[in-house]
Amino acid sequence: MKDQTVTVVQGDITAASVDVIVNAANEYLRHGGGLAAALAAAGGEEFLADSDRWVSEHGPVRSGEAAVTVGGRLRAGWVVHVVGPRYRKGQDNPAMLREAVRAALDASAGVDAGTVAMPAISSGVFGYPLEPATEVIAAECVRWVRENPGVLSEIRLVGYDRRTADAFRRGLDEATAELSPRGEGTR
Repeated sequence: MKDQTVTVVQGDITAASVDVIVNAANEYLRHGGGLAAALAAAGGEEFLADSDRWVSEHGPVRSGEAAVTVGGRLRAGWVVHVVGPRYRKGQDNPAMLREAVRAALDASAGVDAGTVAMPAISSGVFGYPLEPATEVIAAECVRWVRENPGVLSEIRLVGYDRRTADAFRRGLDEATAELSPRGEGTR
């Protein structure tokens, strides 16, 4: 069985040497801002064309669904696009974010990935407050690894800046303590 880890790194997710980069996308895979725009710039025409092809064949990406495209010029062979919640009072934002994270990890496993880079989904233009978002994402990653032993070897929670990486660290520490009291299967 593979050793499995959930780690936190600070840096540019578009430069990650992983099998899959998760993209915090919009429904139409229009990569106009934030992480999606950075991935489009780094991934190039092949990435953009495959995004357009996916939407043409499948329609908009629905909540709880993942779209898988090639990475183009990215180091990652695949990009898994998920649509996280647009943060709104009165809706179950945590459940919607957990669903997006789970869809991303399930799709990553579906392409036989070993390593996945996960951003702070929904915490940018979708308005999800950073601390609660990173807590939910970290906890769901730890839960997924525990429920799927030996499937993914590493999930990297990637914060572009120190603030986001630190928020992921706090979320991972909390998730590890709550979901896996001895820290088994996570680092």
